Amino acid sequence: MPSSRIKMLHQWLIQHFTDENIQLTPLTGDAGFRCYYRFSHNGTSFIAVDAPAENSNNDAFVFMQESLSKQNILVPEIVAVDLSLGFFCLADFGETLLADILTSENMAITYQTAIEILPLIQSALSHSTTKLPHYDNAFIELELNIFPEWLLAEHLSLTLTDDEQKQLKHCFAILTENMMSQPQVLIHRDYHSRNIMVLENKELGIIDFQDAVIGPITYDIVSLLRDCYLKWPNENVALLLNNYIDAAVKQYSLTHITREQWQRWFDLTGVQRHIKASGIFARLHHRDNKSGYLNDIPLTLDYLVEVTEKYPELSFIHHLILDKVIPAMEVLTVKNLQ
Repeated sequence: MPSSRIKMLHQWLIQHFTDENIQLTPLTGDAGFRCYYRFSHNGTSFIAVDAPAENSNNDAFVFMQESLSKQNILVPEIVAVDLSLGFFCLADFGETLLADILTSENMAITYQTAIEILPLIQSALSHSTTKLPHYDNAFIELELNIFPEWLLAEHLSLTLTDDEQKQLKHCFAILTENMMSQPQVLIHRDYHSRNIMVLENKELGIIDFQDAVIGPITYDIVSLLRDCYLKWPNENVALLLNNYIDAAVKQYSLTHITREQWQRWFDLTGVQRHIKASGIFARLHHRDNKSGYLNDIPLTLDYLVEVTEKYPELSFIHHLILDKVIPAMEVLTVKNLQ
């Protein structure tokens, strides 16, 4: 954050709390344009957020915070806000991410708790709401195109032939149709182990919900179970996915949907998400100077190779990743080490 923004944020907090002794400690870890700080006032810890209005979805943050709170979902209280300045003061959920406490022993029960929050999120708003964007064809296409632009071209200097571009576009159309064909619900859109907090009472708190949209019913469950930062054995994922499907079938009376269809929805939604994520991680490095996310690209590629192998209609993506992208990543890694 520019020093002028820090001073403005600091002054805004002083005016709100009438406390000249506020000291801001910067926090790290956000992939967006927001900057976070921790401070104390009268023995209570708070989070100050600088979220420049031109780059941040602040109105949606306030709207979603209110909507999720009404569902008794634990989200940070907004203590103070100035939308024109792009400043927030939030209740402090602490420092423990779900990712920090997960082990092979507690994974199943902990993830089940997180899964049980999803129906509450989905029912916070009607699927026909006009208050949030819908994950429509244009939205999905925009996300998918981050992959060829930022990972292939910018990061790896890979150029696709006209025929390869045509094949990739055909695969993208399959992924888009898969997402659009699903029941549409409210989705968090970043529901994973780094956006779920473990509070002092061991309850789970949800953060980073400002990019919520109306989208496919399997999106949040694939975000959770095929996390871009953690990978779990397929048998664990299958059991938890089955629990989610049971709950969704009951909640939405989806008894006509076969388990094979659910699996396809889940798998292909994950392919779309990991294609997008790999491109975003490259963009964070090249555009935003956040190079740590490069370390997360290999897992997204691993998912893509594994899942697309099961679907002949996605064989182009499978071989593109396996034969071109991963070798190019390895060459780049060696080059950067020299």
